Parts: sequence; C-alpha cells; structure tokens
Amino acid sequence: MQGSIQGLVAGACDPRFERVRAAFTRNFAERGEVGAAVAVYYRGEPVVDLWGGLRDAPRALPWERDTMACMMSVGKGICATAVAMAKDRDLVDLDAPVARYWPAFAQAGKENVTVRTALSHLAGVPVTDGLSEGDIYDFGKMAAGIAAQAPLWPPGTTQFYHSATIGHIVSSILRGATGLSVAQFLRREIAEPLGADYFFELTPDEEARCATMIPSANNMVNASKREDPASVAYRQWRTLPASEDFNSHAWRSAQIPAVNGHGTARGVARIYGAVACGGRLDGVVLGRPESFAALATEQPGGGVSTSGYPLRMGVGYMLNSPPHRPMGPNLATFGHSGAGGAQGFADPVAQVGYCYCCNRMHDGVDVGPRALALIESTYEAIA
Repeated sequence: MQGSIQGLVAGACDPRFERVRAAFTRNFAERGEVGAAVAVYYRGEPVVDLWGGLRDAPRALPWERDTMACMMSVGKGICATAVAMAKDRDLVDLDAPVARYWPAFAQAGKENVTVRTALSHLAGVPVTDGLSEGDIYDFGKMAAGIAAQAPLWPPGTTQFYHSATIGHIVSSILRGATGLSVAQFLRREIAEPLGADYFFELTPDEEARCATMIPSANNMVNASKREDPASVAYRQWRTLPASEDFNSHAWRSAQIPAVNGHGTARGVARIYGAVACGGRLDGVVLGRPESFAALATEQPGGGVSTSGYPLRMGVGYMLNSPPHRPMGPNLATFGHSGAGGAQGFADPVAQVGYCYCCNRMHDGVDVGPRALALIESTYEAIA
C-alpha cells in the first residue's frame, strides 16, 4: 500500500478497502469532520491507515501521521486488555476479592466485591462523593475516594456504567497484582512491544503531538455537568472542572484511565488487531485467546449507561451494543467506544482490529454518523 493524498485525506488503503477511504472522505465533505484518523487490521495485516483534516483548527495545523487524539472511554477497553494479560499470567483471578490486590477497597461494605463484579460495572461505586472539583487529576485522591465510597446499592445487584471510576479500579488492581499501574503496564507490556501509539500519562513529546479537541455540549461527559447535582450522572463527574476542554496539560499528563487515553487510530487498531488474532501479532504475544474471551463474556445485569440506554457489558470490555454502540455484524465483537464518537474494537470472528478517532466530538449518546459510516464500510469490504 502506498501513501496517497485525496483532498484532505492522506495515508494508505488496501484496494479492497477503498470504500473505507470513500466514507472517510465523505465525512469531511458531508458530515462536518474537522480532523480524524481511521485504521483497520484484517487477519493480522494493516489494510487501512488514513488520516486527514486539521489537528488544530484555530491554527490551521494539519493532522499528521503521528497525531494523537484523546479517545475518551476507548481507554476502558485497553484497561480490560491489560487485565486479560495479567489473568493470562495467573496474576489476577477474576473471582477473587478486589481487596486481595487493593486492600483499601474493602472499606464501606465492599470487602467481598470480586474483580469480576467490579469490572462488570456491578460494584455500585460510580461516584466519589467525598472528593471535590479538580481531584480527578490526582490519581491518589481518586483511588482513595473510590476505596472510601459506600456502594449506592448492594454490590452485584445493579449494573450501572462506572464511567469515571472503572479505570482507577483497574489500575489499583493491576498495581497490587503486577507492581505496575495500568499506565505503566500499557506502556511497557503492550504499546512498546507492539510499537503501538496509545498511552495514559503523556510525556511532553507526546503532548506536543496531540490534536486539539473540540468538545460538544451534549457528549456524555459534558452533558452530565448540567444534570441535577443530586443525580448519579452529575456526581460521576463532579471531580472534573467544568472548564476542562480535554486539551489541558493537567488532563493529558494525568492517569485517568477510564477516559484520558491518547493515541493514534493505528496504535489502537494494532492492539486490537493482535487481540482479534488470538493475542498474537508480528511475533508479539499478548496472551492466549481464552484469556481475552473470558473478559469478553457478557455479564448478567442488563447494564445501562449514564444516559439510560442499554449496554452489553463484559468484564471491562464493552460488547457490541447496537444500535447505539455498534461494532459491526458480529455480536462477539468487543472493545469500547468513547464519548464524542471514537471507537476501538476487536472482532475475533472476522479477525478485525479497528479504530476511529476524531477531534470534533460527536454531540450525542451514540457513536454518531461518522463512526457508523466507517464501521459499515469496513464490513462491506470483507463481506
């Protein structure tokens, strides 16, 4: 595949996947795209690697090959991948109490909450009521707040999307099990071996590559700040300053694993390309297929998002949840979407690793028309 330029679009695309390029180009012409990238691995090979538009609209700076974007909750799926790898190494038992790895979590009636329960959004701690605005940038304060939080309902009884807290729970479990935070585990055990650009806690050089995000008023995170202060939706994000536009140094350099992972579409697609091919890619072994499958098994509970629509949840992974959060035709597909439209997933049936990211955030609770067009065109190419 040779790099090419088509209007605002650059990059490489296997001839079989030209319809993805066409859909990506139409996103700029017809759907208000500002800057974005899309990448697809198919059967272990990169078949789509496209980027285009402006990474910084006010300064008219083009989106480059190595431009990184904040993908919001796409990070939750990468966190689950790290847990699957720790499980594969017999370092984490999904049915052990969280407190085995993170003793502080045993407070306030949570001593019997298992890793499986917590990562399946069933622990009842989607909020940190004891913390204040701005505390989200301090990992230690957030972890302590979650540990001290009393469940909002009996653990295991209600599956409610832990939008802001699940990443800190994962990182604290991993720290106890492996000695590494999820940010360190991602960098050392996933990103560096695979050569995949996707990280928490960005370095100054990585920050310099970031696209300038364009938040929308009604993406899931921003909309929650206007909810009733007594609501769970508002309380989930009370630690996030209303002024945060997802471009600050505080945001980019912190470890907020549920929502502030930054990277390239190529990097996330490469990670999921490995997972979709049984945990192996180009000689790098992340783990055995059954370890990823264990976390991609649907958990009971009939989960709901902050906005009230249904989600199919695995253990950390979001499962294919049409029509709001679709990941192609195979219900076995898993990964995670992000507020504003970003999407990353592994399809072990078709052996697809996929990622789309953008800087103009979608204004709604679904993945949006830009992401949907790219997902649909990807699967049309391999039908």
